[in-house]
Amino acid sequence: MAVLKYMSGFGNEFSSEDPRCPGSLPDGQNNPQVCPYGLYAEQLSGSAFTCPRPANKRSWFYRILPSVKHKPFTPLPCENLNETWNDVEPDPNQMRWLPFTVPKSTEKKVDFVCGIHTICGAGDAKSRNGIGIHVYTCNTSMVDRCFNNSDGDFLIVPQQGEILITTEFGKMMVEPNEICVIQQGMRFSVDVFGETRGYILEVYGAHFELPDLGPIGANGLANPRDFLCPVAWYEDRTVETGFTIINKYQGKLFACQQDFSPFNVVAWHGNYTPYKYNLENFMVINSVAFDHADPSIFTVLTAKSTRPGVAIADFVIFPLRWGVADHTFRPPYYHRNCMSEFMGLIKGHYEAKEEGFQPGGASLHSMMIPHGPDADCFEKNSVAELKPERVAEGTMAFMFESSFSMAVTKWGLETCQRLDKSYYQCWETLRSHFNPNWKPSK
Repeated sequence: MAVLKYMSGFGNEFSSEDPRCPGSLPDGQNNPQVCPYGLYAEQLSGSAFTCPRPANKRSWFYRILPSVKHKPFTPLPCENLNETWNDVEPDPNQMRWLPFTVPKSTEKKVDFVCGIHTICGAGDAKSRNGIGIHVYTCNTSMVDRCFNNSDGDFLIVPQQGEILITTEFGKMMVEPNEICVIQQGMRFSVDVFGETRGYILEVYGAHFELPDLGPIGANGLANPRDFLCPVAWYEDRTVETGFTIINKYQGKLFACQQDFSPFNVVAWHGNYTPYKYNLENFMVINSVAFDHADPSIFTVLTAKSTRPGVAIADFVIFPLRWGVADHTFRPPYYHRNCMSEFMGLIKGHYEAKEEGFQPGGASLHSMMIPHGPDADCFEKNSVAELKPERVAEGTMAFMFESSFSMAVTKWGLETCQRLDKSYYQCWETLRSHFNPNWKPSK
């Protein structure tokens, strides 16, 4: 396959046309009476028309046939992708999952949509306020099928296997240690190249944006220039057997049929696009004197709530960096948090729990539930020589942090059979070091 091309920037006003049809973008207007090449003009709105200009999101497509040409939607059974938060009783315990099982292609063919399983979440897609956290495990490409999420945005984190995502805007290849965002309403299909696994953060009611930098200044964390969006690509393909459009709507799946490929956009322009980002490009801010900075300094993207400074969800990473803090316990501190913390591991070993927390697995520390380094980590780092060291070499852990108190699904608690019920034991051997006769050294 030819090397894919991209355009650089976050939230820019982009324009692109397939080089096979030069001049396919209308000149000077969005909706001419007759579009070049006999195309149809179609707008995709990602915000209300009257949103303030900095928050107004929309793109214009120039396509061979409009997306409205399809048969009626009908319900599509789906047990594993859902928002049924009340099926099981609440469980406040710290939770850890072993790596989620990827189905063998020799046993059952599973594509991206069929392989999505909801682990936890909260809120409601109907009221446009909430979050869903999913894992995907699949082994075959989507053929004459695409997915469309009417409920919210997908932030996709591949962990095992690269994925080729075809969208109405063009194609993106996304590898482990990269992420991509497919925003609400964008149709896409996923090709895989073997047994594939990853994580998905879904948010209802807000789009992801770059965090404010405050006193950090103009540069740092995820820089806008490192985000990439696809260039226009189209196929003019009739599908006699039917092309299936799968739509997630109000937490349920529906499907409809049409006789042509939806990836028939010859040209487009706008600021509402899918995009990808390589986590290696993150410019790390860290403590260079003493103490452990809060993990918010590692925020890549945030989906803001209506409360200032409080996120529906933050996407946070723990990348390679230098640890140089003096007279400091350098691993993450013990913590009880008014936010919920879901963690995953793309590769390597997470510094606070080098055993048990494995790539392709996950953990959930719910609202106000204690968590922190295991006993081995505490003992080792309480006496470690504090010299400059590379932290997270060969490792990439991440966190989906949310202001919602998340419920775990029946699949996450029982059906997946990956919940590590011995997780609590990693803290059982913590012992008291209290010495009532302690005196400060002179």
